Amino acid sequence: MRELILNEEIYARVIEELVPGAKRFLWIVTADIKDLYVIRGKRSMPFLSVLAGLVEDGVAVRLIHAKEPGPRFRADFDKYPVLVESDLFERVLCPRVHTKAVIADGRRAFVGSANLTGAGMGAKHRDKRNFEAGFLTDEAADVKKLVEWVDSLFIGEWCAKCRLRDKCPDPLDGE
Repeated sequence: MRELILNEEIYARVIEELVPGAKRFLWIVTADIKDLYVIRGKRSMPFLSVLAGLVEDGVAVRLIHAKEPGPRFRADFDKYPVLVESDLFERVLCPRVHTKAVIADGRRAFVGSANLTGAGMGAKHRDKRNFEAGFLTDEAADVKKLVEWVDSLFIGEWCAKCRLRDKCPDPLDGE
């Protein structure tokens, strides 16, 4: 299955279905990251609470982003100590990342234009959100290729030859 999803469909299919449906691992790649809030029941809560809940349930979560998150995200992050204390949560910064992708369990993935922000993921008011598009897929060959590529980013395979290394706050290859 390859399905084109647009605008607020991204919120429904990715944030409400794909993310909480992860059982083994969830990888998120984004250029920009802000204080995305989600609706759970009648309450609005930080998306970080969803990630913390997954980690508490034994799901390994990786977050790769291109720049430092905003102050609201950082304040929310501090409310979830499991994201700092658990080996199941890993977060890295790579200034060259422009990809936007979410992978659940190596079986399903979203790739599109939306950053991990309220405006990008369709969580903001209809008149304030971005116009976004992406594909949701469970095509094994596509997902496998994406998993391998994201993993190579995460482990720093590209760092040694990177020409932006002098601008990188924390090279992933440890050098």
